[in-house]
Amino acid sequence: MDPQRRPDGLAPWAVEAAASRGRLHPEPTGGTRSPFQRDRDRIIHATAFRRLQYKTQVFVYHEGDHFRTRLTHSLEVAQIARSIARELALDEDLAEALALAHDLGHPPFGHAGEDALDAMMKPHGGFDHNAQSLKAVTLLETRYAGFDGLNLTWETLEGLAKHNGPLRRPPPYIADYDRRHPLDLSTHASAEAQVAAIADDIAYNNHDLDDGVRAGMFTFEEAAALPLVAAAHEEAQRATPGLPRDRAMSETVRRVINAMVNDVVAETRRRIAALAPRSADDIRAHDRPVVAFSAGMMEANNELRAFLFQRMYRHWRVNRTTQKCKRALQVLFQLLHGEPRQLPPWWQAKAGEPGSSAAAAAVCDYLAGMTDRYALEEHRRLTDPTIPG
Repeated sequence: MDPQRRPDGLAPWAVEAAASRGRLHPEPTGGTRSPFQRDRDRIIHATAFRRLQYKTQVFVYHEGDHFRTRLTHSLEVAQIARSIARELALDEDLAEALALAHDLGHPPFGHAGEDALDAMMKPHGGFDHNAQSLKAVTLLETRYAGFDGLNLTWETLEGLAKHNGPLRRPPPYIADYDRRHPLDLSTHASAEAQVAAIADDIAYNNHDLDDGVRAGMFTFEEAAALPLVAAAHEEAQRATPGLPRDRAMSETVRRVINAMVNDVVAETRRRIAALAPRSADDIRAHDRPVVAFSAGMMEANNELRAFLFQRMYRHWRVNRTTQKCKRALQVLFQLLHGEPRQLPPWWQAKAGEPGSSAAAAAVCDYLAGMTDRYALEEHRRLTDPTIPG
């Protein structure tokens, strides 16, 4: 056996499923699945996960059948996370569970919806999609007889709360949950959570590059002027000269993803060798992430991100849709917060008095859980007198 591997075949600094800190509500153990496999399965069967199919990534669901949604994005993140975790001898199931759950709290209409809810919730603590993801899996899912939420393991909840780093000023829900079930918010998360976070960056930038060309936001030639994309394109052309344009684009994006994954693996191994951790807690206690891009790849990734921000996320067509969606969600919030009796009965019971903080929280949770399609239908029901309620 490799002296750097534990009996379970993983690195000493990987999270150990057999030594999990357990669940808030104790459950019988046993069976063939590890605790993190059970977490992954619970996430996949959650209502919030199914709704990701009709939640915006960049383009609202009706703008095209082939653009990414939050669901397809989450699946791509999970695939990349598993690949990196396997190369680094980490727990693949935990990395996959975190990748699949990381966007459960995103409201309809992508970042436009998040901005709208944050503005409306400012007097009540604001809105944060990471906090909403934690809320979804610890409170809002109502599938089990013995508890609210999915009763995920401590390690999955920890990674979900702080996969982007320590939380010095946690959002209100995370702070409240941490008081009941401490998640060590002042430290970094596990290497598996860090893998899920960087896999999110890799998937996000590359599939938006692909979708941006397909949507006509910019041309393939404009994207290929970026050094990272240019190198991948040249490699694709050398491998298969004369590729048709659409296949050349797909081959280029595939190679950019591969270059990023290989860079993360190499840089992480370098950082691990320098740190020489002996356990997952050594990873958490370190003063910076161990899973990261090299300086050169970080610069190239930032160039790609800046290009997408300028040419895609701020494109006039995207801006128009963004503003319309923000207004629709703001109108919904104002109508329901001012008159929560318009909410379905289960949400009415949670809302309490019109205009109250309890009503704001209930309306926010109700809206955040909606798909794009349902939010637009609800807007029509509440604003068009000719449509039955």
